[in-house]
Amino acid sequence: MTAFLSSVPWAADPSTEPVSLDEAAKQAGDAAGWVEQNWSTWLNTGLRIALIIVVALVLRMLLRRALTRLIARMNRSAQAVEGTALGGLLVNAERRRQRSEAIGSVLRSVSSFVILGTAGLMILGAFKIDLAPLLASAGVAGVAIGFGARNLVTDFLSGVFMIMEDQYGVGDSIDAGVASGEVIEVGLRVTKLRGDDGEIWYVRNGEIKRIGNLSQGWATSVVDVTVRPTEKLDHVNAVIGEVADDLAKAEPWNEQLWGPVQVLGLTEVLLESMTVRVSAKTMPGKALGVERELRWRIKHAFDAAGIRIVGGLPQVAEESVPDPSASMAAPSALASPTSPQSLAASPIAPPANISK
Repeated sequence: MTAFLSSVPWAADPSTEPVSLDEAAKQAGDAAGWVEQNWSTWLNTGLRIALIIVVALVLRMLLRRALTRLIARMNRSAQAVEGTALGGLLVNAERRRQRSEAIGSVLRSVSSFVILGTAGLMILGAFKIDLAPLLASAGVAGVAIGFGARNLVTDFLSGVFMIMEDQYGVGDSIDAGVASGEVIEVGLRVTKLRGDDGEIWYVRNGEIKRIGNLSQGWATSVVDVTVRPTEKLDHVNAVIGEVADDLAKAEPWNEQLWGPVQVLGLTEVLLESMTVRVSAKTMPGKALGVERELRWRIKHAFDAAGIRIVGGLPQVAEESVPDPSASMAAPSALASPTSPQSLAASPIAPPANISK
């Protein structure tokens, strides 16, 4: 406080005696002159700061309002095609809404940071503060943080592009390479997947190099039916056609099938069997259920038509009766006492006693 008073031209030295009336009037005049001399600078700086703040707030409000309208327009376009065939094939209104909200939130945050950060630097410049050391320090700190947290930056950027490109969304079944399952949460840094056994995988977006989305567009059900080579192909084709017609009319398979069940033809012909391939285009994620139902109905139809399905593991050949003499060793030459080998191996008999 003492230093501040000493810097003011009209401030009296606190260590001196009380001033007189003339000295007080002189100091008041000096103060009024100092204020009159600097008031234009203060007013100019204040108006500049106020103008910067007003322009920044107005620009931020207009940009956020434009982003909000853009997101609302995206949601309306998604709702407009929701009931159509194209909407059922490619568009999920709720997923589209969540994606647009996420993109809008990111864009609003980035725009606010850029606008308010620029306004803050301009306000510091209005106070005659040298921004060069500050910007240099911020640049060095940014480079250091970028090197130290490069994985975090990679995950964040990958998450932003995944959301903007609509590579997958909540509820999709995907194969991310490092893990596969149903998407339960999409974040800017981590994607959560629920595996087939119920486990939850936390996959960093920067580690995902490829994505196979099993829930976009359509899926294909393929069933291979193996029958005897003596069966008549026209009869087999007719039975499968009846099964396909019944399946296309039954609930809920009529909604899950997005195309007719087709017999593609023979895929394999062997001496003991031949394989007929059946295919159908289905809703995404419903291919496995349609395959099971097709197998069930084809098996019942073949049993009723007398068509035999073959396949599976080959039958084990009956084992031959083992030869009991196979485990016996060959007869040895030493077994006969009169053979030369036995005579050669027999001990030499002692000589008879010679009587004297």
